[in-house]
Amino acid sequence: MLNEFKKFAMRGNVIDLAVGVIIGGAFGKIVSSLVADIIMPLITILVGAVDVKDLAWGPLKYGVFFQSIIDFLIIAFSIFLFIKFLTRFKKKEEVKVEVKIDKQEVLLTEIRDLLKAEKDFSRKNETS
Repeated sequence: MLNEFKKFAMRGNVIDLAVGVIIGGAFGKIVSSLVADIIMPLITILVGAVDVKDLAWGPLKYGVFFQSIIDFLIIAFSIFLFIKFLTRFKKKEEVKVEVKIDKQEVLLTEIRDLLKAEKDFSRKNETS
């Protein structure tokens, strides 16, 4: 079982996924800081002297929820822009469709054509 786990953990896809999760976590912290330290204070200035995190209606803290929504939207938009940027530089691969015919298929096709030609030849001889 340990050997199976080692094979699984050392596969390329798992390592790529692990790197992506680590980078994604760091990117999430950067975006959270951007929202909390730059964007939300600007929104606070526009809304008034109230900190958005402190917005609440009784025990419901909808300001924290509002900040989480903004975090999500900025992360999603950033990932969208990053993927769009990467696809712009990715070479478009031309798809070439090659039809490889087996030797057996070639021989069968030749036999079919010969039989058809022989049949056509015998019909011509019968009518003459």
